[in-house]
Amino acid sequence: MITLALSKGRIFEETLPLLAAAGIQVLEDPEKSRKLILPTNRDDVRVVLVRATDVPTYVQHGGADIGVAGKDVLIEHTGSQEGSDGLYQPLDLNIAKCRMSVAVRADFDYAAAVKQGSRIRVATKYTAIAREHFANKGVHVDLIKLYGSMELAPLTGLADAIVDLVSTGNTLKANKLVEVEEIMQISSRLVVNQASLKLKREAIRAVIQAFESAIPQ
Repeated sequence: MITLALSKGRIFEETLPLLAAAGIQVLEDPEKSRKLILPTNRDDVRVVLVRATDVPTYVQHGGADIGVAGKDVLIEHTGSQEGSDGLYQPLDLNIAKCRMSVAVRADFDYAAAVKQGSRIRVATKYTAIAREHFANKGVHVDLIKLYGSMELAPLTGLADAIVDLVSTGNTLKANKLVEVEEIMQISSRLVVNQASLKLKREAIRAVIQAFESAIPQ
């Protein structure tokens, strides 16, 4: 049995064509089903639904053999852009693409605020990414961890800036915030449990190869 960890929403939807290329079809709609383990058309493959931030943990500790997780989630999980934390990442799937950016109020002088040696207050869910980004700029940062409604932080004076995922930028515009710096491009990666790769090598290699052939350009 191969267990695949996925999160609901965009990643799930954009993974379906890749699964189809591997001959795998999920038999229930996660938005309609109350089940957390979904069957597929193959008796040897099942899908477990977990929070996006939990996918690397499930794969790392063997709760799932393979999973799909955003680059942002993987960096936060390992605490570094370089680390893999025991996770094999064979493929950038080129799905669920967006960017990690810094945004501020339209009337905030960001250039003056991030001069070498200065200090700035930043609200974000992505503390590892934000810490590394501002450290590389020589800027001291006070990080405020938030889990939602990031745009409120600069508007209420809680923070000078936010670090968050940006897709269209419409939410920022609606809240009179501007994107002032792109930190990195984000897409989703295939992650594999290293023990599973040894124990179920042929089956997992077949999935990896099928995914690779179907990656959108």
